[in-house]
Amino acid sequence: MKMIVVQTTTANAADAERLAEALVTERLAACVQIDPIRSLYVWKGQVERQEERRLSIKTRADLFEAVRARLRDLHSYDTPEVIALPVEAADPDYLAWLAETTGAR
Repeated sequence: MKMIVVQTTTANAADAERLAEALVTERLAACVQIDPIRSLYVWKGQVERQEERRLSIKTRADLFEAVRARLRDLHSYDTPEVIALPVEAADPDYLAWLAETTGAR
């Protein structure tokens, strides 16, 4: 089983909690970590600065499309960041927990 970490950002803590709870409850993610961050980016030709929350979504690689689709359904941003970061190595016990938590057979 291949593990990935999917990353997205939200405008506030309430949105982050809502997305995280949906993904974990629906067993699309084993764990979601939420961190406060400050982002600087270009949007519609303007440089923007914003306090955001970054979600690090621990899941299986084969669930990426389902996670991406669910984030797009629930996200308040027009163009949310949804990227998958590969996990090159992980503790076998952690991987077993992740597989069990996300319903892998």
